[in-house]
Amino acid sequence: MEYLERRLIFSLLFFFGNTDTAMNSQLIQLLKKLLPGLLPLIIFIIVDEVWGTRAGLIVAIIFGFTELIVILLKERRLDWFIIFDTALLMMLGAVSLLSDNDIFFKLKPAFINVIFCVIIGLSAFSNSNLIMLYSKRYLKDLPDDPNLQKEMRRTFRSIFWIFFLHTVLIVYSAFYLSKPAWAFISGGLLYILFILFFGWQFLNRWIHDRKMRDEEWFPLVNDEGAVIGKATRSQVHSTPGMLHPVVHLHVINRKSEIYLQKRAANKDIQPGKWDSSVGGHVGIDETIEHALVREAQEELNLTGFDPAPLCKYRWDSELESELVFSFIALVEHPISHNPSEIADGRFWKISDIDLLIGKNILTPNFENEYNLLKQAILSFHL
Repeated sequence: MEYLERRLIFSLLFFFGNTDTAMNSQLIQLLKKLLPGLLPLIIFIIVDEVWGTRAGLIVAIIFGFTELIVILLKERRLDWFIIFDTALLMMLGAVSLLSDNDIFFKLKPAFINVIFCVIIGLSAFSNSNLIMLYSKRYLKDLPDDPNLQKEMRRTFRSIFWIFFLHTVLIVYSAFYLSKPAWAFISGGLLYILFILFFGWQFLNRWIHDRKMRDEEWFPLVNDEGAVIGKATRSQVHSTPGMLHPVVHLHVINRKSEIYLQKRAANKDIQPGKWDSSVGGHVGIDETIEHALVREAQEELNLTGFDPAPLCKYRWDSELESELVFSFIALVEHPISHNPSEIADGRFWKISDIDLLIGKNILTPNFENEYNLLKQAILSFHL
């Protein structure tokens, strides 16, 4: 009987967790698109309460067919949602009236729930996100954000089990409980279940947002380096595919030696290994050049150097995805590393570094750039 509530909640599921104004606007648009399909059932509920089931069915069916004809003449299309809802009303209502048994009509909410379980289950547990495909028919500009879709699937899994539990309770109440108990379970109980679920989700999000409030934020980019979003340090260091820009600087001296830093033991990535002279993230609204200068000063107290581009590449690991902008610079004065940033630092001969390749002493990033770095050193007039 409470099919209206289910349909509205079902529409909200796709957008849960995204409070962006544009997405809220899209939600309103989607609900407006879906509303005509709900009207036959709304009409039935109202008439059934006043004049009974037979009158409710007749009025709802007439209204449904009228709605179909109006949409067909006005928009030159059939609304399959209205057809489905009206047909289901006719089928279950007719069986109930002919058999003089309301059990079939009582089971209608369970039938609707089963349909939702199938749709939500496929979207949550398979590669076919039917809810996304369905919504895109109405909202052409829905974002193809893989991280948002991943979050959606997690929510859908919880929603699936709520609908499954609710379906079992409806069937049980239809056969074994009183009509008031069935009415509460098929309608009001669903409100309570979703209020509890969304309340728990809201509490978790509030706690999560408080934790992230003081975290450092970094830009997310595409393969060309254009900014497409942002994420926290903990997110980019635990989610492969969140491509974020970083800068590397290789410092060399007149002896063709390469300065390496030893990463601190408390680093999130590759702690305790020897790495490029300077390495760090690009901040929000920060240019590559500014990030390079800032990181060099923070880690090596280095200023006034003249960097030359070495390479640009994408680096994907089990923990993160980086868009690396690497540079090389000749420095002739002594270097003093910042102990609060790095554990150690010194110049290395190329022959000594060669002996360490593949020994799990150097970071994979540095080893990836090492051959290019050796070639670049030859181009410097040392």
